Amino acid sequence: MTLPGRTAYREELTAIATDNPRVLCLEADLGGRTHPFAIAHPDRFFNVGIAEGAMIDMAAGLAVGGYQPFVSTFAPFAALRAAESLKLTLGYLRAGVTVVAPYAGVSGGWFGTTHHCLEDFAVLRAVPGVTVAAPYGEREMRSVIRMAAASGTPFYVRTGRNDAPESLPWDGAEVPAVTWDDAGAEAGRSCLVSVGEVGTELCLTARRRLPALPHAHLCFVDQPHLELAATELAERYDRFVVVEEHRPAGSVASALALLLPENQVHSVNAGEQWPVRGGSHAEVLDQLGLNEGALWSALAPYEELPAQVRAGEGLAA
Repeated sequence: MTLPGRTAYREELTAIATDNPRVLCLEADLGGRTHPFAIAHPDRFFNVGIAEGAMIDMAAGLAVGGYQPFVSTFAPFAALRAAESLKLTLGYLRAGVTVVAPYAGVSGGWFGTTHHCLEDFAVLRAVPGVTVAAPYGEREMRSVIRMAAASGTPFYVRTGRNDAPESLPWDGAEVPAVTWDDAGAEAGRSCLVSVGEVGTELCLTARRRLPALPHAHLCFVDQPHLELAATELAERYDRFVVVEEHRPAGSVASALALLLPENQVHSVNAGEQWPVRGGSHAEVLDQLGLNEGALWSALAPYEELPAQVRAGEGLAA
C-alpha cells in the first residue's frame, strides 16, 4: 500500500534527520502529537501555530545559521499568505529552505475557498532559483525530499490531501525531467502532459481508454526543469494537451506554450471561476470543469475518441 504525499514526506524527512543533525522540521499547527518527526527528534521539531509568515522567517534565520529547515503548511497559507516571506527567503536570500505544501489545488474540498490554492505555480515559478515540484505518488515524493535535503537549495513541494496513487515507473535514483508513459502510443497523436496528482490521474484514465495516446508526466515545473522537459517533448511530439489542477494564468501549460512556439499546446485546467458550493475533492473539481470530460473535449478536434466517449459518455457539456 502506498502512502499519501504528505505522509510520505514526514516519514522520509524523519529518516533523513536520523543521519543529518542539521535537518529541522517546522509546521504551522498541522503535525499533531503523532507526527513521526516530533516523536523521533523532539528537540528539532517546532510547531509555530498559525503564523505561516513568521515560520518562513524563522526558517530563513535557521538556514543562515547552518541548519536545513523543512517547513509545512496548507498550500494557500504557504504560497499566498506567506508570499512575501517566501520571495525574500527562497528568492532574494536563496536560503536552503524546503516548503512542503499539502492541500494544494482544491483537495481541501469542504474547507472552502479560503483553504483552496489554484495559484501557487504562478507565484512560486515567478521566484528565480526555486525548484518547484508536484510529486505524483510516494516514490516521487520521497525522491524529491531526498533531493532537497542533499542540495540544500530552495524547494517548493506541492501535494494533495489523502490521495495515495501508485507511482509511475522511472529509472535511476532521481525523478527525471520527463517520465514517459507511452507504451503502445502512436506517432502523430496528441501527447498528454500531466502535472500533479489530479492531472496525472486524468491522463492515466484517458490512456486506459485510449492506449494509443502518449503521456509525458512532469514532476518538476520550475523554469530550468521545464526548459529541459520542453526540449525532450519537442523531440518526440508536435501537439500537447497539458492537464493540471491550477488556474490558466501562470500555469505549466502557459509556460510550455512560450517554450514551444512551433508546437500546439492546449490546456485543461481549473479555469477562472470560484467554487460556490462545498463538496468532496471530485465534486469541487466538477464545479470548476476539471474532469475527464474536459480532457476528452480538448482532444476531440484532433483524435478519434473511444466509442463510449463519442456517444456522449464523459464528454464535457
